[in-house]
Parts: sequence; structure tokens; C-alpha cells
Amino acid sequence: MSEIIIKAHAAQKLSEYLPDGRVIAITDSNVVHLCDAHEKIVVEAGEEHKTLTTAENIWRALVERGAGRDCFIVGIGGGTVTDITGFVAATYMRGVRFGFVPTTLLGQVDAAIGGKNGVNLDGYKNMVGTFAQPQFVLCDPALLCTLPDREFRTGLAEVVKAAVVGNAELFELLESSDFERLRSDDTLLAEVISRAVRVKMNIVERDEREAGERRKLNLGHTFGHAIESLSRDYLHGEAVAAGMATAATMAMRAKLLSADDHSRIGHLLERFGLPLRTELPFESLLAAIRKDKKCEGGDAIRFVFPTGIGSCEVRRIGFGEMATLAAE
Repeated sequence: MSEIIIKAHAAQKLSEYLPDGRVIAITDSNVVHLCDAHEKIVVEAGEEHKTLTTAENIWRALVERGAGRDCFIVGIGGGTVTDITGFVAATYMRGVRFGFVPTTLLGQVDAAIGGKNGVNLDGYKNMVGTFAQPQFVLCDPALLCTLPDREFRTGLAEVVKAAVVGNAELFELLESSDFERLRSDDTLLAEVISRAVRVKMNIVERDEREAGERRKLNLGHTFGHAIESLSRDYLHGEAVAAGMATAATMAMRAKLLSADDHSRIGHLLERFGLPLRTELPFESLLAAIRKDKKCEGGDAIRFVFPTGIGSCEVRRIGFGEMATLAAE
């Protein structure tokens, strides 16, 4: 498993975590200033650039620069950069060593953690990818102070997800906080990041390749990925928040989740300024979900239901039942 470092201002000492030898940084124009000391390849920022075309451009750049299997690649940026970096590193010359410095809250609590790397295909999320663990993930809360509020919120959605999946104490900590305090209190933020990361890594260590328990980490993502495939109006965390709220409603209607816990999940998402629903037609969402990689034979899908604050379960559900449980 990866070494995960959660420490304020650790990015300023990145060289201490890098191996000897040639290091090539992959980054985007938003944070290119963080890797001035390293040879770098700059990619376009944004989920729409997380494609095989971008990966191919990086592979060609590595070949043109004569990068060998002994090079080390470090991805410095948000989730798009770390996803692409991991995918490129895992496939270039059949695999080279790599590490991450995620610069967004979403990256620090989710995208850069766990060893899943990939790119989108024809609008569908992470359809092409690998399982490969970075040598390290350096999470520096100090890097988040310049994030726009909307980008910070999209990361909070994944923090809430982690809490619902496996840490009731983290959920209570979030309930006792507010958006402004999380933005301004570095000590609190570091604790929140640490707890969210611990939820994910505890599960990944038991099921690295998503054969069973790791599927729980997809809470909110079935509808979330469908939303993202249909509209560019929603950031990843916003789509996941709406998907999580839908999953909570479905769980309550299926009598898997209490009305009180359903209310707590919705209230916390709303307090952080995250959406509970979208205006996208349900029929369109269902059509997109049918193309989800978790779909089984076209008639059913493995879906994550929250069963309490800090617990959830994965059940196989047919699309007819899904439509009934999710109906407005």
C-alpha cells in the first residue's frame, strides 16, 4: 500500500519524499508553479481532458524525452491530474514508479487515494484504467487555502460519503462544524482529511481490486456518474452529493435506512451547499446507468445503499425496482 502523508506545508519539502534519480512531474496550468524545480509535462485542467488522447500525448512526450523505466513520475494537481498520472505511469513501459501531490480536497480524500487510475471514454467515467498503487500520496492541507469555495465543496461531498460509509464519528464531527470553519481551521481540516482517508484505506487494504467490500466506496456514484455523463453543469462532488441523497431516499423507502438518518444525510449535504437533486430527466439518468461498468447483464446493477450513519451495504437491484424506489 501507499505511504500517505497528511501534513501542512509538506509540499514545500517534496524533494524529501522523492527517490534519487530522474523525476518528471505531470501537472496542469493551475498549479504548475508548485513544480518549478522539476522537469514537467503540463496538461489541460478539467475533467473533459481526462481522456486517452491526453494519456497518449503524455506517453509520446515521455518517449521523446527518453524517459526510461527508472524514471519516477509525480502527479501534482487535482483529481484529473492524479488519475491520468497513475494511468500513464502504470502503463508506460509496462509500469514505472509514481507518486501524487493532490492539490484539491477531492484529490486528498478520494481521487488520489486507493490505487484506481483511469480515463474517461465517450463521456463515461473511468471506463479505461488500472489498479496501481502510488509510492506515496502527499496530502498538504495548506494547498487548499486558495481553492474556490465551489471546488472545496465538491471535496466535502466525498468526505460526507466516507463518513456515511464507515465513520459515524466523522459524520458527527462534520455536523458540529460548518463550511467556513472547515475552510479556516487547518487543524480541524487535517483531522477531517485524515479520518476520511482512513475510511477509504481500511477498505482498500481488505479489497484492493473491488471484488467485494470496496464497492461500498461507490456510494452516490451510480447516479453521480450518470449525472456527469449527461451534463457539464455539475462538478464531481456535486453529482455524487445528489447521487448520495437519491441513494439515501431509496434506502429509506426500502426500509434499510431510518427516516432520522435519511434526514441527517440530506441536512448535512444542504448545510455544505451541495445539491440533493438535479433537473435531469430520470429516464435519461437510468439510460446512462445502464452503461455503468457496475451493470450486470443489462438488467441489474450492484447498488450501494446507506443503512445507517457509518454503515452501508451493496445489493443487486433491477432497474425496475430502482425506478420505483427513486421516483419523485
